Amino acid sequence: MNLSLPPAARDSWPDLTLALAAALAVTFLAGPGWLAALSWLTLAWVIHRGREEPRAVPALPGAVLSPADGRVVKIEPAHDPYAQRDAVRISVLMTLFRGHANRASVDGVVRQVHYHPGRCFNASLDSASSDNERNALVIDSHGRVVTLAQIAGFVARRILCHVKPGDTLMRGQRFGFIRLGSRVDIYLPTDAVLNVAPGDKVSATTTILATLPTT
Repeated sequence: MNLSLPPAARDSWPDLTLALAAALAVTFLAGPGWLAALSWLTLAWVIHRGREEPRAVPALPGAVLSPADGRVVKIEPAHDPYAQRDAVRISVLMTLFRGHANRASVDGVVRQVHYHPGRCFNASLDSASSDNERNALVIDSHGRVVTLAQIAGFVARRILCHVKPGDTLMRGQRFGFIRLGSRVDIYLPTDAVLNVAPGDKVSATTTILATLPTT
């Protein structure tokens, strides 16, 4: 049997190194037992959430793809504080047991990057969008603005973002990582046609959250 596992994302290497060192140390010091088993299970979890598997990119024109694996927790009219406009906000709560890479929802050019230090409260709370540590990309997608905001949660302690203003993104392209997960808010134009509802499970790149009318 040929078993092929996706490689770990570079962003997860520090966590992998730490988890492997801890598993080896616990096994050496404590010997076989439940503590050692727990440490190796933790390592397996770190490998699983840091995996970098290829994703099929839908070709539907105007499609807005999920930037993260997780579950839709809220859809509502909102003010986009980064692009200063009225918008529709879709909040995707990332789970601890799936990949934590963030991927571009649309093709476009990054016009602005906003980083805000903040707290690390539960990412499912409404206040997380304004109070928690966050990093937002304002993307010009063929004249339409889409904002992606990475939000740290109670467990997460670091947001990674690898793009800067002027960079071009392709749908499905990795642009960042939130260690130990959390949440991504997607701010869309008010005429976006929604394709998901609160409670839906979504997968980064492969799930279409909404479509933007094209002219």
